[in-house]
Amino acid sequence: MSRQVNIDWGNLGFNYIKTDFRYVSSWKNGEWDKGQLVIDNKLSISEGSTVLHYGQQCFEGLKAYRTKNGSIQLFRPYENAKRMNLSAQRLLMPEIPEEKFVEAVLQVVRTNVAYVPPYGTGATLYVRPFLIGVGDNLGVRPAPEYLFCVFCSPVGPYFKNGMTPINFAVTDFDRAAPYGTGAAKVGGNYAASLYPHQLAKKSGFGDCIYLDPRTRTKIEEVGAANFFGITKDDEFVTPKSPSILPSITKYSLLYLSREYLHLKVAERDVLIDNLNEFKEAGACGTAAVITPIGGIYYKDKLHVFHSQTEVGPITTKLYDTLCGIQFGDLEAPKGWIVKA
Repeated sequence: MSRQVNIDWGNLGFNYIKTDFRYVSSWKNGEWDKGQLVIDNKLSISEGSTVLHYGQQCFEGLKAYRTKNGSIQLFRPYENAKRMNLSAQRLLMPEIPEEKFVEAVLQVVRTNVAYVPPYGTGATLYVRPFLIGVGDNLGVRPAPEYLFCVFCSPVGPYFKNGMTPINFAVTDFDRAAPYGTGAAKVGGNYAASLYPHQLAKKSGFGDCIYLDPRTRTKIEEVGAANFFGITKDDEFVTPKSPSILPSITKYSLLYLSREYLHLKVAERDVLIDNLNEFKEAGACGTAAVITPIGGIYYKDKLHVFHSQTEVGPITTKLYDTLCGIQFGDLEAPKGWIVKA
């Protein structure tokens, strides 16, 4: 596994690159098989699979990081395992034992070690576990069989400009319904976001801001990421709603803000008409890490936070602290890091 791959690590985008191995495990007759690593990146499934017709699927995203001494580590993979099982429960799919989940991720990372970008490039190995309903079926019901798979791909920044402020626009579309699947990491939520994302991009924005679908007065999510703001009295605030995906990055930032930066923190309503309370704002997630928000366009007006060109000091400190832990330069809270 020590072979070299010809990749320009410093210019990677967030795109699929086929790696050498992926993991596949089948659920039949009420139990998971042992699972195995395979070379083929194609799946063969029944035309009646519930994933194709009724969207019975969920997925996760996490990263492997190369440290300064060349070792490789994962960031909070057990939290991804827990969240996948919450998504599986919501869609009536079998849960995956947490140890099985993490071991599958470790197998994929270890057998694709040549694709883990070097330390200092800013690139990482993105790992995508997913769970889908398969097998012969026609009616609207849970699938008779399931596949749990894990693949990986080296990636650069999700937003091509990295830690540069980006403007976002409030959309009239909803990402998820009240009491729907907003808190589950399922494909239907993302399918619903494709069209409003395209409209935002065509208008010159990085992505769109989704408001709560019931009252349309509160910020919920920023495209495929979670929102956060820094108030003028140095409080880290993030929206609270049953329709928001529970971002592992967001909860990590809440902890780091309180324990490392000694800020006040809060999960609460973030009113779209009260953006003036924030001096800095950003979007956060596994793919995006932290993307500073320069401004939010709402009701024909662009509300600018710290700057459209410079990153605010607290956002910068949060980014440096989070990345320092992920890449092994700072000591991590207990249980956050799993060595590969």
